[in-house]
Amino acid sequence: MPRPDQIDIRGSLMVDKELAGLTWLRVGGPADWLFMPADEDDLVHFLSELDVNIPVFPMGVGSNLIVRDGGIRGVVIRLGRGFNGVEIDGQTVTSGVAALDAQVAKKAAAEGVDLTFLRTIPGAIGGAVCMNAGCYGSYIADVFQSAIAVTRAGERVTLTAEDLQFQYRQSALPDGWVLTQAVLKGPAGDPDALAAHMDAQLAKRDETQPTKDRTAGSTFRNPAGFSSTGRADDNHELKAWKVIDDAGMRGATKGGAQMNQMHSNFLTNTGDASAADLEGLGEEVRKKVYEHSGIKLEWEIKRVGDPAAE
Repeated sequence: MPRPDQIDIRGSLMVDKELAGLTWLRVGGPADWLFMPADEDDLVHFLSELDVNIPVFPMGVGSNLIVRDGGIRGVVIRLGRGFNGVEIDGQTVTSGVAALDAQVAKKAAAEGVDLTFLRTIPGAIGGAVCMNAGCYGSYIADVFQSAIAVTRAGERVTLTAEDLQFQYRQSALPDGWVLTQAVLKGPAGDPDALAAHMDAQLAKRDETQPTKDRTAGSTFRNPAGFSSTGRADDNHELKAWKVIDDAGMRGATKGGAQMNQMHSNFLTNTGDASAADLEGLGEEVRKKVYEHSGIKLEWEIKRVGDPAAE
């Protein structure tokens, strides 16, 4: 079976590509290979030819990701310009997975479709589907119709909500499968009212979150049973930032990493943090919170790759 550099492609393939510049936290080592397919056919061909023993990691815009300092073994697949189209038909929105959540929300609103909860969520639609992203009580699962993915073996498949088994901040997308398109259906709304609603959401976010700092969004999920998990006993009162504050970890630092002073559930690269600083501080926070309250915080940021060699 061929290696990546032995496959005839139309997109681009880079060897030992540093990934730090492709993540919002600006940390991480190199990928053995970084493949950016020209289109879905190019992706299908590449995966169908690739040695089955070479791992594949699909990467979006890196908004919710720590790549460890040793980098990623195998192929990182990053979808770009050929995968960011958005089409709207009635209340149905068909989006390429590289389209930014905010852009999908704005385009949908202009056509009278309410996907406004996506407006303040960082990242792209592929990541939003993978992690059932949501805010303000709305989640991808609420509007999801179907998705197209390419399997590790290079086969196109159509996925339903049942296939993805959405839960709070997660789905059951198999490892190595690459989403290419998602179909969402939102309620109807007045375009002007939807635009005003998104403006209000943005203003609220900017007042309460460190949007100008180098973060990856929320670091930890809200504690189990205190978030929109869909369970009958859901309770929205207890937030991750509250238990972090109670454990005295707001503003805590490790190397160049800090739990943000403005919002303590935002892990921040203050300028020269390593991935080890960031992940290490996160683990210290989890330990302190558990010691203080008995609550086990779960990571919302995805951490991938190998640690740096000693």
